[in-house]
Parts: sequence; structure tokens; C-alpha cells
Amino acid sequence: MTTKETFFLHGENLLKKIKELIAEGNIRKITISEKDGKELMSFPLTFGVVGVIVAPILAAVGAVAALIGECSITVEREETPKDDKKPDAHTL
Repeated sequence: MTTKETFFLHGENLLKKIKELIAEGNIRKITISEKDGKELMSFPLTFGVVGVIVAPILAAVGAVAALIGECSITVEREETPKDDKKPDAHTL
């Protein structure tokens, strides 16, 4: 199951926020939009993304951040299934 979350920020904080989100590790997709809703860029992230693959994405985000003022980031997160079962009394 995926959930979406949107952050509103200024361009100068964009790269920092993207790095924080990537470090979380449960992100499936990031979309960056202008304040009027026009999509600027969108990129999927998969489990096990390494620095070599992320570096070009961060370079592109840095270039976009230098050109825009206010923007929004929409993040699709992969939720881990929660086990709602209570442990049996004899397994404690």
C-alpha cells in the first residue's frame, strides 16, 4: 500500500529535503511541482538505490531549485504491512 504526502517549501530548501526523503528509504516516487501545480520533474525510487544512481537526480534537483521560488514535493511512500496479531501467551 502506498500513501502520498505533500510538502510546500522554497527552492533553496528543495535539495536538502529531497536528500532527507531519499535517506528515509521507504520512498517510491518523488514529484516536484511549481506553486501553481505545474509538474517540473518526477522520478521513481526503488529499494537499494545507491549514490551513483542518486547523484544525477540530485544534480537535476539542484538545478531546478536554483530556478524556482515556492514549490511542492509530493512523495509516494511504501508502507510496510503491520502485523496486528497479538502474540500467543505461550510464546512470551
